[in-house]
Amino acid sequence: MAEIRRVQESDVDSLVQLVHDLAAYEKAPAECRLNAEKLHAALFGKSPAVFAHVAEQDEQIVGFALWFLNFSTWRGVHGIYLEDLYVRPELRGSGLGKALLATLARECVEHGYQRLEWSVLDWNPATGFYKSLGAIAMDEWTVYRLTDTALDKLARAA
Repeated sequence: MAEIRRVQESDVDSLVQLVHDLAAYEKAPAECRLNAEKLHAALFGKSPAVFAHVAEQDEQIVGFALWFLNFSTWRGVHGIYLEDLYVRPELRGSGLGKALLATLARECVEHGYQRLEWSVLDWNPATGFYKSLGAIAMDEWTVYRLTDTALDKLARAA
């Protein structure tokens, strides 16, 4: 039986490995630059702005949800943005993904947050699972991102 709980400092190394596993699954392992030092600082530093829950089974971290608060100007309240959700391949379909999402939904309800949002690659077979939970694809929205050179170039214009 798995337990869903808040991440602890002792989980950081396992979480880093799972993030790298996720990057490989999403066909972008070279883009993942996360290490234990960076994740520890983000989760447990002076002013943490990122949070996580883990799924633990047989004393091993087998899944996680890493998230942060966002804000809806239209609703006037915070929400949760789920940056990454990952369950080890051999445990997919076991209910751990749903349990992690349900935990975040409870976090939203308990704190008065009105949205739980995340992005999914179009080819990800989990889209059917998300729809079965009542999640709505925001197909009319396009995600934009600035990184590396483009980010630096725009910053110099400020």
